[in-house]
Amino acid sequence: MMNFLRTNKYIAGLWVVIRLYLGYTWLTSGWGKIASGEFDAGGFLQGALGNPDVPGWWATFLDTVAIPNAGLFSIAVMWGEVFIGLGLILGIFTNLAALMGVVMNFSFLLSGTLSTNPQMAILGIFIAIAGANAGRYGLDRWVMPYLKETWKQRVRHGKTKETIAA
Repeated sequence: MMNFLRTNKYIAGLWVVIRLYLGYTWLTSGWGKIASGEFDAGGFLQGALGNPDVPGWWATFLDTVAIPNAGLFSIAVMWGEVFIGLGLILGIFTNLAALMGVVMNFSFLLSGTLSTNPQMAILGIFIAIAGANAGRYGLDRWVMPYLKETWKQRVRHGKTKETIAA
């Protein structure tokens, strides 16, 4: 079954549909926050602290890290949603975009927000499981082989981080 999900070119067409749905959802959500000019994660974060469904360890993280840095988190959420959406729509760095989307969905879920987060997390996990097949019909088809070849050439010619820094 895993081989089918990760290699079948027909199922890759299904991944495109799922990618486009998720990408559109992320992109419009993020762009709406940016365009309104009024998004502030601080209120959401404060509200999460008052929610009895929020786990204690997560509430501690919100109270000690997220709320004191609400401005930074606001920027990260807005632009993160936009970049996740673009990555999924264009099929570029698809697995990274899906993984970051799942991380955001779980952050929202841990903060007590259901909405579409469970279904988006499940679909994002499926895309991540699909691996390279999820980006077969997208820019990953050309970008990933190029990056792999570039990396191999650097390693063959001894251009590793250590030699570049020296």
